[in-house]
Amino acid sequence: MSSQKQFLDPNIIVKLGKVNLVARLVVEGFISGLHKSPFRGFNVEFAEHRPYLPGDEIRHIDWKVFGKSDKFYIKQFEEETNLKGYIFLDKSASMAFPQNKKSVSKLTYGCYLAASLAYLMLKQRDSVGLVTFDSRIQKFIPPRSQAGHLHQLHEALTDLEGEGTTDLASVFHQLAERIRRRALIIVISDLFSASDAGVVNALKHLRHLKHEIIVFHLLSREELQLEFSGIGQFTDLESGEKLIALPREIKREYQEKMTAFLDFYRSSLREANIDYQPLDTSQPLEYPLFSYLSSRMRRRK
Repeated sequence: MSSQKQFLDPNIIVKLGKVNLVARLVVEGFISGLHKSPFRGFNVEFAEHRPYLPGDEIRHIDWKVFGKSDKFYIKQFEEETNLKGYIFLDKSASMAFPQNKKSVSKLTYGCYLAASLAYLMLKQRDSVGLVTFDSRIQKFIPPRSQAGHLHQLHEALTDLEGEGTTDLASVFHQLAERIRRRALIIVISDLFSASDAGVVNALKHLRHLKHEIIVFHLLSREELQLEFSGIGQFTDLESGEKLIALPREIKREYQEKMTAFLDFYRSSLREANIDYQPLDTSQPLEYPLFSYLSSRMRRRK
């Protein structure tokens, strides 16, 4: 494994600390070149002309217009002018797990994921915005495509803390009313909520408005496997409720319920034509991104 890829291991990127640096390493070090435009693609109908700029591809020059005006103009298409992306990042208290210096928390992992996706989209000249939330919308940064916009997004992600309770359904319904123009919506969350069915219905509300939706479901290895030894006290990070239990005695039942939880979202979102990608935060960040973008590329061929 190269030194660059080693930086992307969750246990190392948390020490690296720089959101913009990790984003650049993820995108340029592993994903760049995988697919020229993995997120674009509602349609490719002609929209308008714009002046030629250094770096534009010559094949997009409209030579008929050049013949009439003696000036270079680029044909711009709907996919270049209309695609807006929103990253919805859950910052509730449960996302702060695990709370130790040896492992990366779901929120930190989610911040690096959000930064990497934003970097990738802006690199291909799409516009992208950011929404952070817990039980309500905390920050709403509208999509922009300027290179300088990346700094604003990274600033919002830096030192973001996991706190507050969760109300995913309410937040998604609010955002459905606020974002009316067709967009690509990327949800990054552990999907812990009072009603899983309510969350799916809220996502369907967004889907009904013709938004394309990708859900990255973040869970830690400890949550997936209940990897604890000895009797311990478990605390709900959002409600504060405490439970004393012996993990080995409840592990089987716990894992059955976790499997049912994952299966519910996998099947329900598939039926709603929503992309679903579960992520184990102990995995190096580039692996799930590579897997997802590869499958997306294959579907579009």
